Amino acid sequence: MLKEKLLSLKLYGMAKSLEEKPLDFEEGLNLLLDKEIAFRQDKQLRMLLLKAKLKYSNACVEEIDFKADRGLGKSQITELSSNGWIKKSRNIILTGPTGAGKTYLACALGNSACRNGISARYIRLPRLLSEMKISRADGSYLKLLNKLSKVRLLIIDDWGINLLDEMQRRDLLEIFEDRHQLRSTIITAQVPVDKWHEVIGEPTIADAILDRIVHNAYQIKLTGESMRKKMSGKS
Repeated sequence: MLKEKLLSLKLYGMAKSLEEKPLDFEEGLNLLLDKEIAFRQDKQLRMLLLKAKLKYSNACVEEIDFKADRGLGKSQITELSSNGWIKKSRNIILTGPTGAGKTYLACALGNSACRNGISARYIRLPRLLSEMKISRADGSYLKLLNKLSKVRLLIIDDWGINLLDEMQRRDLLEIFEDRHQLRSTIITAQVPVDKWHEVIGEPTIADAILDRIVHNAYQIKLTGESMRKKMSGKS
């Protein structure tokens, strides 16, 4: 039967649609193809979001609060959500005080990328550095570097919480060297960019890392009262 043939070809969207309503050939074929395309797009999106591991998986640009004095320009964020900056391998740096909404905005842009078929990955910097250290010990260091280099949008949260040691500096340099002018990165930090040299430490490596991040990055400084505090209803 037709349904079994569709299933054997893994055309699950078409098979499901066929169950719902018998149709004339041309009309039916068009509808079945539309259903199959929609099914595959939905499956791809679910897979991309699963792999992205966004902290706020449901974050979206449409729900960002532009009313408060937060240093956010609606036209700029709308433009960034079109993902043209990712296609040009540019970066975004989000700075501001704790609770300002940096992580939510980063995840919203990550969600937008996934909806456009672009692979993304969210990770806090302390966790990333821990994974790098473990990979050195178990022999998977080059494999991890290769994996990170292939993600089209890497979101690194909580940059600058702690000062970096020598090995951590070199790990980050390897990551950004692989991604430079090939992939895009979003970095969120409470520490302003002009203080990053102090966070990284050794001047030569700091220069090398910042050269690969900052010079082609959109810098957005969030301001205002903590969004967490507002959401909790506190004054």
